[in-house]
Formats: sequence, structure tokens, C-alpha cells
Amino acid sequence: MSEAAHTQPTTDVLSRLDSESAGLSASEARTRRDRYGENEITRGSERTPLDIAVAQFDSALIWVLVAAAILSVWAGNAIDAVLIAVIVVGNGLFGFVQDYRAEGTLESLRELTAPTATVRRDGQSVEVDATELVPGDVIELESGDVVPADARLIDCQSLEVDEAALTGESTPVSKGTDPVDADAPLAERESMVYKGTNVTRGSGVAVLTATGMDTEVGAIARQLAGTEETDTPLQTELDTLGRTLGIGVIVLAALVVPLLVFRGTELVQAALTAISLAVAAVPEGLPAVVTLTLALGVRKMADENALVRRLPAVEALGSVDVICTDKTGTLTEGRMSVSRIWVNDAVVDSDEMYGDALPDRVATVLRAGTLCSDATLEAGDPTERAIVMAADESGIDVERLRQDYPRTDEIPFSSERKWMGTVHDDTVYAKGAPEVILSKCARVLTDTGPADLTPDRAEQIKEQVGTFADDALRVLAVAYTEDVDVVERDDTTGDADDVSDDLTFAGLVGMIDPAREEVADAIAATERAGVGVKMVTGDNVRTAAAIAGELGLGQRVMEGGDVEDCSEDTLRDRVESVDVFARTSPEHKVRVLQALQVNGHTVAMTGDGVNDAPALKNADIGVAMGVRGTDVAKQASDVILLDDNYATIERAIERGRAIFDNVWKFVGYLLSANVAEVAIVFIASLFGYLVLPAVQLLWINLLTDGLPALALGADPKSGDVMQRPPRDSDRGIVDHDMLALIGGTGVISTLVMLGLLLVTLAGASAVTPYAMTMVFTGFVFLEFEKLYVIRWLRETPTLSNRWLASAVGGSILLQLAVLYTPLNVYFGTVPLGLVDWGLIGGVLLLALPLYLAVASGVKRL
Repeated sequence: MSEAAHTQPTTDVLSRLDSESAGLSASEARTRRDRYGENEITRGSERTPLDIAVAQFDSALIWVLVAAAILSVWAGNAIDAVLIAVIVVGNGLFGFVQDYRAEGTLESLRELTAPTATVRRDGQSVEVDATELVPGDVIELESGDVVPADARLIDCQSLEVDEAALTGESTPVSKGTDPVDADAPLAERESMVYKGTNVTRGSGVAVLTATGMDTEVGAIARQLAGTEETDTPLQTELDTLGRTLGIGVIVLAALVVPLLVFRGTELVQAALTAISLAVAAVPEGLPAVVTLTLALGVRKMADENALVRRLPAVEALGSVDVICTDKTGTLTEGRMSVSRIWVNDAVVDSDEMYGDALPDRVATVLRAGTLCSDATLEAGDPTERAIVMAADESGIDVERLRQDYPRTDEIPFSSERKWMGTVHDDTVYAKGAPEVILSKCARVLTDTGPADLTPDRAEQIKEQVGTFADDALRVLAVAYTEDVDVVERDDTTGDADDVSDDLTFAGLVGMIDPAREEVADAIAATERAGVGVKMVTGDNVRTAAAIAGELGLGQRVMEGGDVEDCSEDTLRDRVESVDVFARTSPEHKVRVLQALQVNGHTVAMTGDGVNDAPALKNADIGVAMGVRGTDVAKQASDVILLDDNYATIERAIERGRAIFDNVWKFVGYLLSANVAEVAIVFIASLFGYLVLPAVQLLWINLLTDGLPALALGADPKSGDVMQRPPRDSDRGIVDHDMLALIGGTGVISTLVMLGLLLVTLAGASAVTPYAMTMVFTGFVFLEFEKLYVIRWLRETPTLSNRWLASAVGGSILLQLAVLYTPLNVYFGTVPLGLVDWGLIGGVLLLALPLYLAVASGVKRL
């Protein structure tokens, strides 16, 4: 019923709903409530806290870490097992908190309704709980009310409703009772009001056509309930990496044990070697490093007005290649502002308006518009408030003006009149739709005073109205007269209800929600970085196209109705070339988003209203507005902009790319170390040498995977981070660059360390403590050298991270402690002399140019 109600006369709607203007009886309302249920947004299937907690450990890398802990216990290293367990539990707790908070999305929708409503029952107006309303109920609406359900208007007086949260329309919508076209989009159904929207002016009476989940908000709730959370690229890649490592560990152990036993190694010794290999293959610190790096990014982004709700979203921002952005408040300032004033063949822009010398005729227009309005500097109708603010900014003392010219009578605005008038002792002011105000004028204000409004002058004014409208300005006309006798009064009540056609036309006021100053540069920066920008808005085509042109976006526009009519294949083709999608509904936004995703794009979607929630939740990255955004939009998002500013998105993308750089560096660092460890242990074991036992491998991993790897998360961004194209989301973190790095540096580390082993063995048939200590210590220092080479590969200045320098220094001290303190008993090491350190230094000098050669090759890939 709700879908067709806007097209039908009120009498037909009432008849089809078996209702009347006096409302339902209480008994009939109870009967219908049994049939339709309560007027509320129902929950979908919910995840329990236990479900959320268990899901945190459903990751291949987590299970590999659990296996590493078990192997560590088996190897007699309980401390390392405890450390790994702490890492696993800590990551699980953090994820639980994030996911538990995200479950509030549908709850926010449930709360988006009026707690009570005024309804006509048994011919009386009564206040009831809004959940008790049923289709056919007749409700009464006043300024300040929240509409409790979808309804068809049957009577209204000057009714305006703020539908921005549902439609994206930037200004309140005037309502009426006349039917509208069947194909009118939601934002243009003036005969309807919808659940969760706000009455900003006037009053009305409406019959409910849909309640609960059958409302437009209910349809959004169903979309949200059917949307599954998707993993970010990094989550997917780390899970794949974990599975690969897990399989690799199992295969390696299965091969090594029988091979060594076949070569005559004792079973216990073969098992110890297998444990060492398994421990060497697992990057125990990877989850902790990823978590800390992302957390550092979250803190930095919060300082830059971007609040991250899901930790992995920080990195995912770096792979975004299309931004679908809302217009109002994101690209624009989110408030109406006077842009231009026309006074008798002269256009005055805002710069002249707010200068030192305000032209007299402009001052007349602003004073008249201010006196003929109900808005204040702080609140009121957006267009009226824009005029009052313009008057204030141009030097007019608004409060003093209203005190000096008190209002003595008024003709209130109505959607039928399309104008309002006020009387101030002997002066009458009027403002409203230009065509209506013009019809009530006999004169026009010129630079020499009032002159007759000739047909030519009237035509000139109409042309100027068209010029303003072509520039997407909302236009109001202002007029006045010093003859109060023009006011016409109702014969019965004596109230003022019209004026005769004898006013003086003062001028036109052109208003727009202006583009933010910094947004054009931010859009240019994101486009230079290979990120496409598309405006997706509920606003009309003309306004959307004008703002897009001002910001440097393209002018190819597609309306929501056309999106709806397109097939999936056609839409996939169209979305690539269209720059602006106007008059879009929630369903249109989701279709545009999904078409881009099917085309292989990683998409960030911005929004603030209830209507944006499905798109925010379906997007790869949902970005909600923190200032004017609804709770529903915020709960459905991954990132909240604390300043509602597109420029913040650009900074967030830059931060996301920098974070991915850091993740790439330490994943490459950790895996290249693990590959070298496995290769050294495996190859040496084939020749009967057990080098780097499990305790030493765990210590190496603790030193290299620990503080230095964590400190990499604090690396500053490289200078070219926004000059590169976005990362291909189909290209894993272990890409060909990283494979080349891992393979090249892994081979170098393995050969250099095996060479050091041969030198220090001096022909011994078994590994001596001295040889083991040299390889153990040499490998630690070799890893720190490689760490700085990898940073150079990503163009990170060598001395730019004091935390890293401190971490490396601390790790070196810890390594010296296991050589020169009683701890060496537990690690099987012996103190080294100056000659030994010289040999290790020679190894480092030999490896450095080889590492740099590999890094240079990777750069050229």
C-alpha cells in the first residue's frame, strides 16, 4: 500500500485502508495490531557474545601460533609458549571488542522512531506509544515531531520535513496533499511522510500506510540484516599466509624426520630438528606486529579527525581505488549560504557583500529578508538562516534590527502560498518564490529609488532567476512596501492572509550549500594517486552537477531512476564513466557500489543518513560522518570522519598506504628471516649438523620479530606514497616484489651463514658450542642489517625512526647478555673475542652489497 499511496487521492487512500479522517476505533486498532504486529524494527539473527569470541580464533595464522606454542612446550621452552599464548589471547580480545560494538547497527535502527505519537482514536486525539500504531491510524504532526511510520498526508499547513537522513535531500521538503507521479523518487513524494524523518515547520494530519518492517526504514533494516561482514584485503592475505605456513610446517616435519632417520640420525635428534624447523617457520610476532602497527595508525588517524571502528580498515584504506562520496556536508559545508544577490541589473557576490562598503540596495535586501524570517543565527529554516547569517556577516546587527523594527503582524508561509509576509508598524516585508513575489509587485528598487515594474524589467528578473537556477542556486525574492494598507485580512478572523499587488521588488537572493575550500585540492590529490572520485547523492541533478563542476569532478551525470532501469551488465559499463549519481535511493547506492566491486574496484563509500547504512556496510570501507551522521550510519561504518570533511578521507588514504608500506616491510623482514632459518637448519641437518636449536631460533625470532619489527610500525610515510597507483586488491601481500626479496635475501643469508659455519667448524664432525654461537650471533646481526636495507627499498630515510634505533640497540644488548652472562648456559653459547667479532663484521660487510643488489632489483620490478 505504501508504494502506491503517493499517487492516489486522499479519499482513495483512506478507503483502501478502511479508515477515515477521524481515525480508527480502539478495538479496530487492537485487531490490526494482532494482524500487522508492532510498529518497530525487528532484529535479524544475532550473534551471541560467545559466537563473536569463537570467531576471533577462526584464523589459520592463529592456529599456526597455537601449534608453535605446543611445540615450544615440547621443546622445554615454557616462557616462549606463554608469550605466544598472550599474543593469541590479546588479539582475540581486541577483535571481540570491535565486533561486539559493531553489532549495534540494527539496534540503532530500532531506536530511530518516535517514542510516542498523537493519533486519532474513537474520534479523539490521544497520545500512544509509537509501537502501537497500525496501518489506517490517523496521526497528527507538529513542528519538532519525529514521524512514527510511513504515512499519506490528508491535510497540512505550512508543513516541512527534514528527510536528509532518508533521502539525502539537503534542505527540508515542503509537503502537500496532492498526489504525485507514480515514478517520483522518494525525495519528491511530497504527499508522503516517512518513519524517522523530522517535522521542521508547520503541522499536518496523515494516515499510516505502512508500519514496522514494511516502512522505508524497515526495508533498510532488512538490507543491513542480509549484509555479511567482509574481510579486508590484509585479513584475507594474512589468513592465506597462515594456512600456507601451517601446511608448510607439516610437510617439512613429515619430510625431515624420516630423511634424517634414514641417514642414521637418532629419532630423538631427528624430532628435535623437526621441532626447530617448525619453530623457525612460524613468525610468532606477526599478529602482534600487525595489530600494533594498525593501532598506531588508528591513533594517528584520530589526530587527523578520522576515527577507525575496525582495526584492519586502516590498511584497507590504502588499497581503495574508488571513492563514492556523499555531497552535502562532505564535499560541501553542510549549510546554506548566500552566494549572490541581484539588485536591479547588478549581481553582487559574497566578496562584495561582506566587504567594508555594503551597497545600500544590498543592505535593503538583507534587512528585509532578516525581518521577514523566523530564523536566528543559531537555528531555524536553512534558507532563512542563510539570509540572517549573511546580514550578520555583512555588518548588520540582527538583534538590534529586530528590536528597532518589531513585528506587529504576519502572513505565515505555507506550501500553497510559497511566500510569507511580516508587518513592522508602517512597513510590510515579503519573501518567497520569485514568480509569486514578482506577481505581487508594481515597482522595482533601482539605484535612484523605486521605479515602475515594466514588462521588460519583469522579464529581466525572470531571466536572472533562471541564471541563478542554472548555477544550482536556491532563489528567493524579497519585496517591501511602506503602505500597510496593502495587507488583506480574512473577513471572519481578521487575520492577515494576503497582500495586494502593490509591493516594491527589492531583489533576488541566491543560496547554495557551498563547496568546502580544501576539497578541490583533496580530490585532485586522490585522483593523482589513482583513486577515482564519484559523487553519489540524494540531491537533485542540477545542484549535484554544479558542485561537481566547481570541485573539478566530471559532468557525466546519471539519475537514480536510470540506475534502477539498468541491467546488471549495463550498469557495470556505465559506472566506469559516470561522475555523478543524483537522486539516488539506498537501493541505487548499493547497486552502484556492487557494480564497481564486480568490476574489480576496492570502494570506499561515504554517507551520513539512515539511507546510506546499507551502502556503508556493503562497501569495502564504509565512511560515516561524525558531526551530522546518524547513529545507524556510524554503526554500519568502518571509519567515522570527526569533521565530516572529504579532505580527511584523502589524508586517511595516505595514512592507509603508509601503514601498508610498514606492514609490507615487516612481513618481508619476518618471512625472509624465517626462510633463511629453515634453510640453514635443513641444509646443515642433511650433513649431520644440528645448528640453531629450537631455543636459539625462538630467541632469534623474539629479537627480530619483537621490538625491531614492532618499531617498524612507527616508520614515517615515504614521500611518494600518494604518487603511486592504488595497490591491486587481487595482489596478495606476498607479491612478486616480496617473493623476490624473500628469495634473494634468504639465499644470501643462508649461503653466508653456512659459510660462517664451515669456517668456524674447522673440520669438526659435530657442531661445537663456538661454531653454534658464531652462527647464532652472526644471524642476529645479519637480520638487523637486512632490516635497514628493506626500509631503504621503501624509500624510508635511515635515521627517521628513533624507536627502531632504540629497539635494535636494546635487542643487541639482549644478545650480548646471552653471550656474556650466566644466561649462556641456557642458550648453549660461549663468549666471543675481538677476532670473532671481526669475523662477524666481515660477514656483514660481505652481505651488505648483496642485499642492496637484491633490493635494487626488487625496486625495478
